[in-house]
Amino acid sequence: MPRCYRADLHVHTCLSPCADLTMSPKRIVETGIKKGIDIIAVCDHNSAENVLAAIKASRDTKLTVLAGMEITSAEEAHVIGLFATYDAVHALQDLVYENLTAGENDESLFGAQIIANEFDEIEGHNKRLLIGATNLPVGRIVDEIHELKGLAIASHVDREAYSIIGQLGFIPEGLKLDALEISPSTTVAEARERFPEIKKYTLVSSSDAHFLDDIGKTTTQLMIENPTLEELTKAFQDIDGRSVLSQA
Repeated sequence: MPRCYRADLHVHTCLSPCADLTMSPKRIVETGIKKGIDIIAVCDHNSAENVLAAIKASRDTKLTVLAGMEITSAEEAHVIGLFATYDAVHALQDLVYENLTAGENDESLFGAQIIANEFDEIEGHNKRLLIGATNLPVGRIVDEIHELKGLAIASHVDREAYSIIGQLGFIPEGLKLDALEISPSTTVAEARERFPEIKKYTLVSSSDAHFLDDIGKTTTQLMIENPTLEELTKAFQDIDGRSVLSQA
């Protein structure tokens, strides 16, 4: 029988240059558990190199970590991809790296990009310019996510910066998004009023956390049987008794 799960589907780790250095996979998992969250998706900028560590850190706990990534399109719109396996997000990472803006990260300008393991140990630094955009159009990104059996979510559509609506002024007709994300600064009801065109989409609320205290700042309640991508897909489509309940 489906039950209510509380999910934060957009959390950054210390791999993202704009995230706090305390955002290690292990600490994220510990914080999620303390806050009573059932599902967290790790979605770093243009990379998934800390996803597996977060999944390992969550083993034998009540928290499920989903594999994810937040990709910056050629239009500088952010799109989240959520996947059932690490292999799938790793395959997308290969494509993103091939199409990422050339250059090396300047830690003094953008921040460190730390690769960590499940024990809070630093394993290295990613030197790529993860803060930059790819040359992949948003439609190609959505298609690639679906090709890898993932869910495509437009990030923080209520924000002016780095959102599809903010960058393009509209959501392209035919763009097969599985859901739109609302940021913590706006309620779902407010977003529906401000952007009438989003009413036909499934809406989720996520923290976009870059600091430990922000994890779970806003979450989405899902009526699902278990914390898997397959169940999330059914909830987004409102089928088989699964559904997206509300912002929490």
